[in-house]
Amino acid sequence: MALFIKNGEIVTADSRYVADIWCENETITTIGKNLPIPNHAEVIDATGKLVFPGFVDPHTHIYLHAMGTYAKDTYETGTIAALCGGTTTLIDFVNPGREEGSLEALEKWRQQTQNPCHDYTCHMTVSHFSDQVESELREVVKQGITSFKIFFAYKDILGMNDGDIYKTLSLAKSLGVVTTAHCENAHIIDIRQQQLVANKQLATKYHHESRPPILEAEGTHRLCVMSELIGGEVYVVHLSCEEALQKVLAAKMRGANIHAETLIQYLLLDKSHAELPNFEGAKYIMSPPLRDKKNQKILWNALQQGFLATVATDHAPFDWKQRQMGRDNFCNIPNGIPSLEDRVRLLYTHGVQAGNIDIHRFVDVASTRAAKIFGLFPQKGTIQVGSDADLVVYDPNCRQTISAKTHHMNIDYSVFEGYEVSGVCSTVTVRGNIQVRDGEFVGKKGIGKFLKRQQRIC
Repeated sequence: MALFIKNGEIVTADSRYVADIWCENETITTIGKNLPIPNHAEVIDATGKLVFPGFVDPHTHIYLHAMGTYAKDTYETGTIAALCGGTTTLIDFVNPGREEGSLEALEKWRQQTQNPCHDYTCHMTVSHFSDQVESELREVVKQGITSFKIFFAYKDILGMNDGDIYKTLSLAKSLGVVTTAHCENAHIIDIRQQQLVANKQLATKYHHESRPPILEAEGTHRLCVMSELIGGEVYVVHLSCEEALQKVLAAKMRGANIHAETLIQYLLLDKSHAELPNFEGAKYIMSPPLRDKKNQKILWNALQQGFLATVATDHAPFDWKQRQMGRDNFCNIPNGIPSLEDRVRLLYTHGVQAGNIDIHRFVDVASTRAAKIFGLFPQKGTIQVGSDADLVVYDPNCRQTISAKTHHMNIDYSVFEGYEVSGVCSTVTVRGNIQVRDGEFVGKKGIGKFLKRQQRIC
């Protein structure tokens, strides 16, 4: 499909200018002012609007099994919701169980990726380590999956001991693979949860007490130490607090090749939400937990200064009925806050418009940096000749209110219910195909492609 976007104000991570964009054969072919409009092109007039590169969410859980239940979105509903919120590429997770092989889990995941409406890829979780696992991971990398995931948390489920984590990081270094990590102390969390349950402290407010900031900081420190010893590239997922951030900054000062991600939830919500009465707090249970409000300004500052690399969602959509599994014990609440559709507009509203980050940093942390770290740039994450024609025409003058009644995620509540946002994704394209008009999905289902990525080094 040929597409011509005229008179838009193009904004990337490092530039801002008014120009036309000509797209053909799924890529951006020409950028310039006052370009002639081809007769066979569909024309989008972006006068008075911003044109961003399609946004990249580096941390989602579309297909997720947890606590005996499955997340509610599919690759159809999840990618439609993402597109309506401006996200055109997501990175999901393949999570092999203790007794499951990496290739077996990968095939199971592939079977779930039906009718994707935009492009996608995945991280491969390493939940145990052996010669067989190492052999399979080498094959996974050959198939274009060049990022691993390790857990310092979730003892006896996904978490590994330090020795196996060290071996995984060493393998990743040798293969040129980025290792993402959930950094908390699983053993102490397990003990604290047992103590809280024994004391009948079962309400949602005790979730935070079971895994306080110092345990996130400790896990982050262990990752930093191993990374420095090995020399590999690592990425801290869902960093929530000042204590963990300090560990990352100290490691960076010592020369560690480390990136850190925060989530839109941590920037706007705090632990008081998880303390709401009548079990309402269950909607806000995630790990690491929402933190004290004082952390929000610290995280915003770290984003603006470039100390935090990305803003993701950790999208994990469990509905209200599924949350009831933990009504009598917070330990049994499926973790995760659904926010895939809301990230971009909330970040623009509370980041750019509120003066917490500038518009170039906004594009960087929501699109460009993730594409660079995870081997998708410049195919994704920027607007330049030769890049995929993933574009978001954004009308900043339109105001809307977030509501579960109007969102596209397959979930029956919104943690951002009633939040006003500035802007609407008036047009969203995937490789030149118009998938969204005026904030609504109008495109083709099933056009999304799995993205094979290159190793960072030989």
